Amino acid sequence: MDVQIRQAGQARRMIRPVAAPLMAGVILLALSGCLGGPQVSRSADSPADPVTGEGGPGHMNARGEVVSPLIDQLRLRQSVLPKGGSFATVGDAVLSQGRASAEAELRVKRLAARARSKNWLPKLGPDVNLTSLSSIAASLVMDQAIFDRGRRAAERDFAAADVEVAAVSLVADLNKRVYDGLKLYIEAQRAAELAGITEAALTQMAEFERITRIRVEGGLSDGSEYRIVSQRRAEIESTLSSYREGGISARTELAALAGSSFDGLEGISVLPPDSGAPEPLSVLITKGEAARTMAEVAVARSGLLPGIGAGASVAKDGDLSGGLSLDGDILGFGRADSLKALEESEEVARRKVDEARRDSDRRIVALGREIASLAAREQTDGAVIAQMEANISLYTDQYKAGRRSLIELTGQFETLTSMKRDHASLKYQIAVARLEIALMRGVLVDGGSM
Repeated sequence: MDVQIRQAGQARRMIRPVAAPLMAGVILLALSGCLGGPQVSRSADSPADPVTGEGGPGHMNARGEVVSPLIDQLRLRQSVLPKGGSFATVGDAVLSQGRASAEAELRVKRLAARARSKNWLPKLGPDVNLTSLSSIAASLVMDQAIFDRGRRAAERDFAAADVEVAAVSLVADLNKRVYDGLKLYIEAQRAAELAGITEAALTQMAEFERITRIRVEGGLSDGSEYRIVSQRRAEIESTLSSYREGGISARTELAALAGSSFDGLEGISVLPPDSGAPEPLSVLITKGEAARTMAEVAVARSGLLPGIGAGASVAKDGDLSGGLSLDGDILGFGRADSLKALEESEEVARRKVDEARRDSDRRIVALGREIASLAAREQTDGAVIAQMEANISLYTDQYKAGRRSLIELTGQFETLTSMKRDHASLKYQIAVARLEIALMRGVLVDGGSM
């Protein structure tokens, strides 16, 4: 009989240390359940509510995934590069070559946000204290915030905004890579066309040099005329060499960036005029950073306001204790100024968004005016070149009749060649300006492919 009583007592002592932590967990989970789990939307002061709502800033759903209208808009963006054109070919090659570091950063932010979505659950951890030089008191502690002035909700908001900023950064990074590749391709095409114009001019100038040499050898002219024409031919030859070197350099850089030389690819695609949409990426990034700042301010503000928490601890011997706690900088000196500073931080974030919008709008308007000016100049210069070519024919006839010198003829020819090169460069300058607008709006890459 005594043996049975002792065994029963030992069993109760063995059960108690195991059951007590479970009881503490059940109590705190019941508290969090009374406040509402992550599926329930509550006031901003409740720590147990994830931020919900349709539209507006991003938030996290019950599964810890970021629901963001901004990211949805990024996915819907369509590239303005004409399908099947040279620009689309180069852009696809650039995107397929390697992966962006911003992509890995976005994955990190999404994982961090998923972890942050569980912050409404109680915290569980050990508590070890040195009670004396020879003994250690250990316990298992669980804490649950009941009323934290929206701190944990703000932490989730911060994580969601962090994901949005990383997503926009990824889009900006991929668009910049495509822009860099296309700009190199445009430079290579421009160098090739200007080299062709210069090479034709060099052939003609070499013929003029041959004529002056014959005149000098026949005693019809002194060496001064020959030296002038020869110098002009050498200048054209040097210009041709620089264009060829520039084309080779651009193609080499493009091959390193895209993994292809594009030897058989020629011509440039015509991009559509700016439609005024979508919103520039710089504005979206600033909006995400502002949302992140707002969340930081909310976290800091919650620390200055009173909050209530519940805690329970289980000692090594199975004793269960618990209670409520009041936290927050309620009586702290400078609390009013701190709250005012937080309000000013929110205003600064809003102003940064407005500044980013004004700066991007101003730049896009400037690029639009530049495109219009270049297009008008392209049309005007075309008419001037046609007139100059007619003048060259007249100068040639007058030279043959002895009324013009060869120096005058070569001078007119050199001016015409320079005009042709400037005129040919205009369409490439227009293409680069339109590319920059597309880069700012983030429409060089399809959103679905990202």
